[in-house]
Amino acid sequence: MTTPFNHDCDLVILEHIETAPDSTQASLAAQLGVAVGTINWHLKRLIAKGYIKVKRAERRKLRYIITPEGIALRAHLTMDYIQSSFHLYRLVRGRMLEALQQVKNAGYDRIRLQGDGDVAEVCRLTSLEQGIALVEDADAPLLRIVGLKVFVEF
Repeated sequence: MTTPFNHDCDLVILEHIETAPDSTQASLAAQLGVAVGTINWHLKRLIAKGYIKVKRAERRKLRYIITPEGIALRAHLTMDYIQSSFHLYRLVRGRMLEALQQVKNAGYDRIRLQGDGDVAEVCRLTSLEQGIALVEDADAPLLRIVGLKVFVEF
């Protein structure tokens, strides 16, 4: 069974090879921020499953070619990624709407938001969409984002 990292890594490898078949294991490793050995393991697995073929371009240089099966896998992994992203977006948005309802029920129309990254950005946009101002005022309730969770502190 592959892990989410394997799916993400496979997707990036397949996309990269499709657009740049002369990619080296070192360039793939640098792009993904992993060790060359990790890329080597993924490539061997993808080759064994028939998603990638290898041709010798020069004496010491290999050329990776994505097969039709590899193109189908890339499309499948892309759809999985999109569906997973939307699922996480809806999850975070739902949690933020619940937190904002608590804030509104307590009589507030503004909040402080603590957190960063994509989850905090979804929370920021949801707040503005719901007419809740984002302020730095210490009297405003604090919505603290930790991972995918939203904590309300009055």
